[in-house]
Amino acid sequence: MKRALALAFALLLAGCATVTTTDLPTVPAQVPTPGGATPAPVAPQPAAQQCGDVLASPRPLSPMPRPGQMPAGSTMAKIVQRGKLVVGVDQNTLDMGFRDPFTGRIQGFDVDMARAVARALFGDPDAIQLRALTSAQRIPALQHGDVDIVVRTMTITCERKTQVAFSSVYYRAQQRILVKKNSGIQGPEQLAGKRVCATEGSTSLTTVQALPQKTAAIAVADWTDCLVLLQQGQADAVSTDDVILAGMAAQDRYTEVVGPSLHAEPYGIAVPKGDVDLVRFVNGVLEQVRGSGEWAESYRHWLFGLLPGPVPAPPEPRYEEGPS
Repeated sequence: MKRALALAFALLLAGCATVTTTDLPTVPAQVPTPGGATPAPVAPQPAAQQCGDVLASPRPLSPMPRPGQMPAGSTMAKIVQRGKLVVGVDQNTLDMGFRDPFTGRIQGFDVDMARAVARALFGDPDAIQLRALTSAQRIPALQHGDVDIVVRTMTITCERKTQVAFSSVYYRAQQRILVKKNSGIQGPEQLAGKRVCATEGSTSLTTVQALPQKTAAIAVADWTDCLVLLQQGQADAVSTDDVILAGMAAQDRYTEVVGPSLHAEPYGIAVPKGDVDLVRFVNGVLEQVRGSGEWAESYRHWLFGLLPGPVPAPPEPRYEEGPS
């Protein structure tokens, strides 16, 4: 069933993928540019920032409020009064956040985490409104109040923590490389002069552009656009998190994930910068999800077999000093 779903998902993507790219070419003229796409501008490398333990998050609420009985005046009470939790998610990453081609529903590991938050707020995991976002839309959507939280394979970084707040780590990924089989590319050493696809607004794009091998980085709106470019021969490689690449490889048996990790990618649930009470509430939900076995069950359902090895233990949370 999962293989059939992946095939149907791949056929759906091949028919509807679009490429949205940036406008400022930075690739040497001798490197061919894919048709319909322009090279990504070189992202400025952020200066080292003093943010302490970048993965530390505010301590969970203790005790946690009962569903439907949020503290008066809290961010959670406002969400409950509205009647729905509005969540920014992906709809193009197989088994993390994707639209089931048979049912039309968005589902996956990330969506399970979002539904756990809705259940803790309302007592109903379906009291939720999912809004599909690209990588570049995640932070603006939070800043503009379009969504309450974002659960979309979003890596916690020092720079991002100046713009939004993050929960504790709920998933640990590693950035790697996807290529066509027999491409001759086995790792970053063979990427010099190659067209490497990543999404706008992603840490993956920054990592690719910082490689000592001078690549021709291509920025697109969604990871599925990268897969289509690779299939069409308009990109030589895709580089992003291993769990995303594994989903692509499941959709196209002529591709493979190669090479060592380029960078650690710890995912957090993103929350508007000022909503510390909501961050603490989400961290309480994640504690429940880890301790109840729900995290492991979701991993087993969506990711076991897609990624090598047994079901791992959930990431251990790290918390800031503060109220308990």
